[in-house]
Amino acid sequence: MKFLFIADPLESFKINKDSTYAMMRESARRGHELAACEPGRLRWVSDGRTGGPVRAQVRDIVLTGHSDPWFRESTVRDTALRDFDAVLMRKDPPFDSEYFYATHLLEQAEREGARVYNKPRALRDHPEKLAILEFPQFIAPTLVTREPQAVRDFHSEHRDIILKPLDGMGGMGIFRVKDDGLNLGSIIETLNQDGAQTLMVQKFIPAIAQGDKRILVIGGQPVPYALARIPQGGEVRGNLAAGGKGVAQPLTARDREIADSLGPLLASRGLLLVGLDVIGEQLTEINVTSPTCFQEISDQSGFDVAKRFVDALEAAIAAG
Repeated sequence: MKFLFIADPLESFKINKDSTYAMMRESARRGHELAACEPGRLRWVSDGRTGGPVRAQVRDIVLTGHSDPWFRESTVRDTALRDFDAVLMRKDPPFDSEYFYATHLLEQAEREGARVYNKPRALRDHPEKLAILEFPQFIAPTLVTREPQAVRDFHSEHRDIILKPLDGMGGMGIFRVKDDGLNLGSIIETLNQDGAQTLMVQKFIPAIAQGDKRILVIGGQPVPYALARIPQGGEVRGNLAAGGKGVAQPLTARDREIADSLGPLLASRGLLLVGLDVIGEQLTEINVTSPTCFQEISDQSGFDVAKRFVDALEAAIAAG
């Protein structure tokens, strides 16, 4: 089969930990053909009467099995997305306007016969921080607002809180304010931008000291190991990009309860791959754009996450 990966520039991949690379490697091992492009290469054109298919300038690649270079480009060609057996949208966040526009082009490609994973509409319908609002039974006390006074009231009630922007990634822009309220006003101004930006506020969960767990759900079923991203050096953030230490561990009963409750529902909406973030017993995010941690979990646990993913992808293609 032929797979197109829409992703960041291939030259930027860190293949020792990149989950998209793990997907490519397992796909190539099975004999599938690989191509890649960046979202900026997508385009659609009409002659004023009819429209052609969504197309892209893609790079056909072959993996070398080495780290440098890790791929060889065989051809660069212009082709319709519907000509691939699967199109995998793996562009990293942030989910900005250009990402949003790309999902609309991908949805048009779907109407023309392309098979896109995760589904473009599902990507739009599940913003990674706000998607948890649908599942209040699993989350910590949470506030989403533009109003500075609402944030102050939330702090007065819960005393120890986390504030974060809705469009951040990798732990970027996350602040903790303890009982003394130190710098709360300044942090609100920074994130809220005088009422122009909505922010999320959550009660601080002390279990972050044991890690922010990434639970991968593939085809509605959880991978049996999570990656606990443990804050280091006095940090409140466990994100690997913020210096957190990743430790693979079996799912707890609560982890499974959350994953088993959300997994089949999210899969039915066209989300083949989801990354649930859980701190202690609380769901904190639902990651759908380009969930990671494949290699860290596989390397430490022996469970082949990429194999599970490509199995699910092949099954989804066969099911039509």
